[in-house]
Amino acid sequence: MEQNASAAVKPKKARKPSHTSGMSSALVRRETISAYFFLLPSLIFFVAFVVVPMFICVFYSLFDYSLGGINAFVGLDNYVRLFQDPVFHKGLINTIIIVVVAVPAVTAFSLWVASAIYQMNAFTRSFFRCVFYLPVVTGSVAITVVWKWILDPYNGILNKLIGTDGYNWLGEGKTALMCIILILFTTSIGQPIVLYVAALGNVDNSIIEAAQVDGATKLQVFWKIKWPAIMPTTLYVLVITTINSFQCFALIQLMTRGGPMNATMTIMYQVYDSAYRLFDLGYANAIGVVLAIIIAIFSAIQFKVAKTD
Repeated sequence: MEQNASAAVKPKKARKPSHTSGMSSALVRRETISAYFFLLPSLIFFVAFVVVPMFICVFYSLFDYSLGGINAFVGLDNYVRLFQDPVFHKGLINTIIIVVVAVPAVTAFSLWVASAIYQMNAFTRSFFRCVFYLPVVTGSVAITVVWKWILDPYNGILNKLIGTDGYNWLGEGKTALMCIILILFTTSIGQPIVLYVAALGNVDNSIIEAAQVDGATKLQVFWKIKWPAIMPTTLYVLVITTINSFQCFALIQLMTRGGPMNATMTIMYQVYDSAYRLFDLGYANAIGVVLAIIIAIFSAIQFKVAKTD
C-alpha cells in the first residue's frame, strides 16, 4: 500500500509551453514594436529638443563661454560665482516668494471656484469655464498692456478706484513683486479650474449619496470622498503651477525687466539677462542648471507629499 501511495503522489511533469502561448508572446512583441514606431516621432523630438539641450547646457556651464566662442574650461567656477552673486540671491528669494505665494493660492482658489461651478447647470458651467480659461489663451503681450493701463500711475484705474493718484505700483520695490504675483495668479487659474471641474465630474455620486444618507456633512464628504478622488489632478496642478511660477519670465520682461533695483528679479529672468544682455553664456547655463535642480527638488517633494500614483 505504501508503494501505491508513493506512486500516487509522484510529482507532475512540467508542462511544455503551448503553441498558443508562443503566439501570444509574438503578438505582444509585435504590438510593442508597433507602439514604439508610433512613438518614434515624439521620442525623436523629445531627445533632440529636450534631452540633448540639457546635456549641452551642463557642458557649457563648465566653460567661460560667450558669443565669441569658448574661451577656457573653468570647471565649477561658474557655480561658485553664482552662489556668491547677490543678484542671484535676490532672484532666488523673489522666485521662492512667488512660488510659495502663487502655487497654494492658485490651487486653493481654483478648487473653490471649480466646486462652485460644478453645482451649476451645464450651460452656466460651460460659460464660466470659458471666462476663466480666456486669460490662458490670451497672449502675454495683450495681458501686459491691460495690466500696465490698470497700474499706470496717472491714468490707471487702480489708482482712480482707491484714490492713490500718482502712485507707481511697478516702480516701488514694496509693491512691484506683489503686482507680478497678482498678474501671475490671474493668468494661472484658468487651466486648474477646468481640470478640477472635470475631476469633480468623475467622482462617483452613489458614494456621495450614501455618505449623505449616513449623515455626513459637506465638509466630511469633501475631505473623505472628493479630496482623495481628485488628488491626482491636484498633484498635476501643483507641479505645473510650480514649474510655471519658477519659469516666470514674460511678465517680468514686459512689465518691470527685473526692477526696480532687482525687486522683481527672478532666476529665469537672470538667465535671460546674463545670456542676452551681458553675453555671459557659460554663467547663464550654470544658472539654468541650478534652476532645473531646484524645480526637480520641489516637484519630488510634491510627489512625496501627495502620495498618489
